[in-house]
Amino acid sequence: MTTTRTKPAPKTPTRNPNAPPAVHYRVEVVNLHAHLFGITLTIAAPAARQVLRLPVWIPGSYLVREFAKNLQNLSCQQGKKTLAAQQTDKATWTVDCAPGQPLVVRYEVYAFDNSVRTAWLDATRGFFNGTSLCLLVEGQQDQPHALELVATEFIAQWSVATGASAQKINRQGFGTYLCPDYDTLVDCPFEMGPFWSGSFVACGIPHRFVVAGAPPSFDGDKLLADTQAICEAEIRFWHGEAIKNNSNIRKNGEGSGPIPFKDYVFMLNAVGDGYGGLEHKNSTALICKRADLPRLPRTTLAPTTPKQPEGYTTLLGLISHEYFHTWNVKRLRPAELATYDYTQENYTELLWFFEGFTSYYDDLLLRRAALIDNATYLKLITKTINGVAQAPGRKVQSVAQASFDAWIKYYRQDENTANATISYYTKGSLVALCLDLTLRAEGKTTLDAVMRALWARCQGGPMAEQDLLDVLTALGGRSFAPDIARWVHGTADLPLDALLERHGVQIHHEPDQVAQQLGLRVKESGGLFIHQVLRGGVAEKAGFASGDEWIAVQPTGSSAHGAWRLQSLDDFTLCTGNAKKVTAIVSRDKRLLSLPLTLPKASQAVRLAVKDAALVDAWLGPRTAATSTK
Repeated sequence: MTTTRTKPAPKTPTRNPNAPPAVHYRVEVVNLHAHLFGITLTIAAPAARQVLRLPVWIPGSYLVREFAKNLQNLSCQQGKKTLAAQQTDKATWTVDCAPGQPLVVRYEVYAFDNSVRTAWLDATRGFFNGTSLCLLVEGQQDQPHALELVATEFIAQWSVATGASAQKINRQGFGTYLCPDYDTLVDCPFEMGPFWSGSFVACGIPHRFVVAGAPPSFDGDKLLADTQAICEAEIRFWHGEAIKNNSNIRKNGEGSGPIPFKDYVFMLNAVGDGYGGLEHKNSTALICKRADLPRLPRTTLAPTTPKQPEGYTTLLGLISHEYFHTWNVKRLRPAELATYDYTQENYTELLWFFEGFTSYYDDLLLRRAALIDNATYLKLITKTINGVAQAPGRKVQSVAQASFDAWIKYYRQDENTANATISYYTKGSLVALCLDLTLRAEGKTTLDAVMRALWARCQGGPMAEQDLLDVLTALGGRSFAPDIARWVHGTADLPLDALLERHGVQIHHEPDQVAQQLGLRVKESGGLFIHQVLRGGVAEKAGFASGDEWIAVQPTGSSAHGAWRLQSLDDFTLCTGNAKKVTAIVSRDKRLLSLPLTLPKASQAVRLAVKDAALVDAWLGPRTAATSTK
């Protein structure tokens, strides 16, 4: 018999908690009006040939954005000696270092992208993600990283909000933050400015909400109350009764109970026109229209209790979506994204699950939190169903392929996008809807239970499609592989009508909007401009092209009346009456073209309504008491 002796694993050296972090970033404002941050990077023990890289993308936004284009004036020193930094590609530098001495790297970053993905700096506000400002020190990604945010004279009166763990900060939030590794550092955006700030506790977890750019009419108390209802509904969705044991918090930043974070920060930038969000492990960066914020009752002029703007429901859906990502994509995530490669695209076919299923639950949990009613929820689903049905690309590309191609298609939309691809957000949410209604109809389980089982199976970590199939088989009592193959990897339409009707929803068919009947997407700003021409539509057959300005229309046989000027599509039916054929006059490259347009039979859109309230409630689930947005 042969005996194999296993060598004991080497002991990991114990790090001195008082030792300075291996990597230290000092971030300060260099020139407020030139939108320049200054960064001083100190590497305590650099490699002999130290490689520095700036990420080319940020997790959660699947596009190579070339953040290095905003980096300038890079210089390196060891002691008093200036070292050369050789740039080896668009975002990589190497520095030859002497042993035993810290390396100090100084550079500036131009910050003037008012989005959730990069960095911004002006006289009213500062914001940044670490992927835009913090060079990655190759070989030391897993070492502790500190970020020191300096309160220079330009911004001394500002406040700071971030999900990063504070080491030593002042009352406003300026000072030093400590992260266990590079991934954690760049997953914690920083918001700076004279913002509004409020807080609440959800299921024992402290939450902070800050809003930059809020107008005087902003009702912060309402936003806090409604967001608290969302957070409590989502925590209970994932953890149920187990949240009662979440009172103790580990020092590493993760909850000792089932909730996987010890605090959370919402950072909302209210602007004239904008919408979006980016998820992080214990925070999110959001952007919305200022007009969509909840409003205080008016006490001057004609005192009123205002009806909340329609866009407020959209904002709450965005908040719900990004908060749901705290579990579904930031922890439970595609196996291909178990570790991030910041130098290039990271491909996965699973965005239909991580973005699509999150899109299904974002509005559903608004309804369960009693922030919207059944009719409003069905109206939101109606919009999604019609949006998918009106995209010819659904017959061209599967939602799994759309996930893989996000880097070149979803995030690079053009005049042909609707014809060539399908959104993994919208169709993915309808896949979740079909799966949930199928599971409920078969009576063995629900999608809620499947999501919680996936969380337990994958231990809140990397997940593959096979994990979903295995959980569906275990809980649903049969294989769902054929369903996933058809709905996710195929291009056939989803069986929505039958499933919705079985769960108490009545489906009405109504004439589509004029643009859809013509096969067009238009922009109406200073004229009527063609944005997209849909595949197979009458506009394509007539010869319309993206970029055309549609100037006038002349019904066939009505020459005595001449052509009619168009300012918007609302003018189209006014000027054509019941004509079956018209001549469209468009301007293309400063040439006037006459296009023969044959009007089609009216295409149909759907509208959903409650038919059997008991069946609808059985699907949508119980509602908890909360403030209504109506």
